[in-house]
This record gives sequence, structure tokens and C-alpha cells, in this order.
Amino acid sequence: MPTRKQILAEIAPAGAIRAAVNMSNSALVRWDDEAGALVGPSAEIARKIAEQLDCGLFLIQYGSAADILADADGDEWDIAFIASDPSRADRFSFSPPYISVKATYLVPDSSSFRRVQDVDVEGVRIASARSAAYTKQLERMLERATVFHTDNPAAAVDLLVGSQCDAAAGLTEYLIQTSVRVSGFAEGTFSEIPQTIAVHKSAIHASAFFADFIHDLHGAP
Repeated sequence: MPTRKQILAEIAPAGAIRAAVNMSNSALVRWDDEAGALVGPSAEIARKIAEQLDCGLFLIQYGSAADILADADGDEWDIAFIASDPSRADRFSFSPPYISVKATYLVPDSSSFRRVQDVDVEGVRIASARSAAYTKQLERMLERATVFHTDNPAAAVDLLVGSQCDAAAGLTEYLIQTSVRVSGFAEGTFSEIPQTIAVHKSAIHASAFFADFIHDLHGAP
């Protein structure tokens, strides 16, 4: 087991952890006016980490996973609450999942798509956020439909509203919240996305700590 000093040297050299959180999914983290703070699993776990390591904490808000990844090499954050994905494994080490979220499609009521498998058809265009883990998984799953990238989840929905695509992919929680902007919501989960704590590959002691931390958090034997 790494020592506290070894862990903090990697992820809190100035005495406080800078934790990147993805604000695009309110099921994971959101601002609560009544509490006057960020709430949700990502925020709560970040606070537990800081408490266990007896150090400070800064929660750094990002609009998307792509924004978090864009800042990965700029010394803007120390740990990140993002989904694990094989395409990111060369840069980051991931903890076991602290939670999994579902991803699905949004389609208009007039669409003939009623099942997930209906969408994978030649000529079908699916808008999905660039660099999102669910986009990576979607691209690995699809054989016929075409995925084209948007800057963020909201832009994918905008394309659907503007009839510039046949479906918008995204996290279920987010799509449910935004479905009032379109005529209908297509049920059917195409993937479950494991949400993890990511650190840079060089942070070997922190990586080991987070593996044990999540193990203990879930009360695994």
C-alpha cells in the first residue's frame, strides 16, 4: 500500500487535489442552489478522497469529457472523474467503476426506430459528442450506421432538432432532461458506461490507492 506522502506527491503536490468533474451529466454532478455546492456521486467521492488523505480539494468544472481531456497535458487537474475507455488507456490509469451510467439514442416520434438495433442501418446518421466514451463504444458497435462528431452533447441534440441527423446518442439522464426540445424519446440502452477516477499514467501510487479506495467504498470482500 502506498504511503500518504507518495500519493500526495503525485496528485496534490501543492496540498490540494484538483479534481476535474464533467458537468454534462447531472446524474454524476450538478450544482445545488440550496446546498450552495456541487452535489452528486462525483463530488461526494472527491470529498471523501480529500478527507481520507487529509488534504484540500478543488472541484474544477468542465462542460464535457472532451474538455477534460483537452486539458490533460496542461497541468490543469490532478485527477478526473471520467469514463474508462480502451482508447484512453495509453494516457491514463483508471480506478474500478464507482458507478455506471447508461447511454441511449434520442429520436423524434415520427422515427421508425423503436429498438436499439433498428438504428444500425446503412444511411442512418447518428450525432454524438466527440471524445465521449459512449461515442467510442458506439463506433465499435455499429456496422452500418454512420457516427459524426459534435463538440458536445447539446450540439448533437441541436442537429437532431434541426433534422440534420436521424438520432442523437448520449447519456440517458441527459437525453431525458433535454427530450422536451424534440418530439419523442426512444427507449433502449446501447451501453453502460463505467465512471471512474482517472490519473496520469505516471501516478502509480495514486492509481493503487484509488483501486483500494473504490474497493472499500463498495464494501467488496
